[in-house]
Amino acid sequence: MSLKKKLKNNQLTIGSWIMMNDPMSVEVMALAGFEWLVVDIEHTSIDLESTKNLIRTIQANDMKALVRVSKNEEVIIKKVLDMGADGIVVPLVCSKEDALRAVSYAKYPPQGNRGVGLYRSSGYGTKFIEYKKWVKEELVIIAQIEHIDAVNNIDEILQVDGIDGTFIGPYDLSSSLNYPGELERDDVKEAIQKVIDRSKEHNMPSGFHVVDTKHEKLQLKIDQGCTFLAYGIDYFFLRDSAMNGMDKIRERLKK
Repeated sequence: MSLKKKLKNNQLTIGSWIMMNDPMSVEVMALAGFEWLVVDIEHTSIDLESTKNLIRTIQANDMKALVRVSKNEEVIIKKVLDMGADGIVVPLVCSKEDALRAVSYAKYPPQGNRGVGLYRSSGYGTKFIEYKKWVKEELVIIAQIEHIDAVNNIDEILQVDGIDGTFIGPYDLSSSLNYPGELERDDVKEAIQKVIDRSKEHNMPSGFHVVDTKHEKLQLKIDQGCTFLAYGIDYFFLRDSAMNGMDKIRERLKK
């Protein structure tokens, strides 16, 4: 079943986050069995040429390739989609207007205003008609909810045709409440829960990035009702494994 259909059916799907500029990290992550990976070009040094290579590597390893674009802007969205990305995660969607703009940049007329680029996604111009149909039926557009304004406008955002789900960015959301990184505050947790609850009422998948590599943290979000979940970050798995291993070695050496 395609990712688009899983989202539409509100079925659980688990992916992860790519922030290392090396296709090898994708190949290693593929061994874990993720269904999709998000290439983050908002908060990394990954350039567009590397993004194209990462998209190809993700897809070659039977996963869907999503890209968190640097901003809700026409040129960057059409560039990563013309490269062949299966979908986009659009940061800082705070209103209905923001959501409509993201859809407009990603979809061809009559639903949107995306320009035609005969690049990798359309088989370098040989399969544009097929690709146009694919965009209509399978392209995934995720609105990132990472500001209290987005929480306050969540009902309008969820009703925009073309938005396939939301994705809560907990750190920026807490920052918008003036408490960056304080995810256990009651007001931060209430804001997150509101998005999850409203998504359920609109029968839309609610997403969340569980950056912690402890699997128990992921299970908590599953129990909370999230169905579109990013688990960890590529270098977090490397970091945590190395640190945990060395901690245990140091403990043994002390005995």
